[in-house]
Amino acid sequence: MEVVGLDHVQLAMPAGQEDVARRFYVGLLGLTEVTKPAGLVGRGGCWFVGPSIHLHLGGDPAFVPAAKAHPGLLVANLEAARRTLDEAGVQVVDDEAIEVERFYASDPFGNRLEFIAAGDRGFTERARTSP
Repeated sequence: MEVVGLDHVQLAMPAGQEDVARRFYVGLLGLTEVTKPAGLVGRGGCWFVGPSIHLHLGGDPAFVPAAKAHPGLLVANLEAARRTLDEAGVQVVDDEAIEVERFYASDPFGNRLEFIAAGDRGFTERARTSP
């Protein structure tokens, strides 16, 4: 087997909370909602895209937030992302344990999200260019 990339990330959310997801992922993070395939619409949830990202949120009646597992989102300007989240009342948690410029925050459902400065090359790009 040869894994060649990551197609998308799916996070869970409480069933029926699509409008809350839209306010956060579209209204705050600036992603764009795309229509789910017809065969999946009845399952609930919503899909969001942005440059180099495809993020799915699926409704789960037995929802438990992902407090440790998380997607790492590259952002063009880390400080602008921090300000946007701060102004929206979203708690930002710094983590300077390693040299990558980043912080954590949670979506409205408690799912952990990592925000990484794109200019800092992130984990994927560092791995490509490391000796």
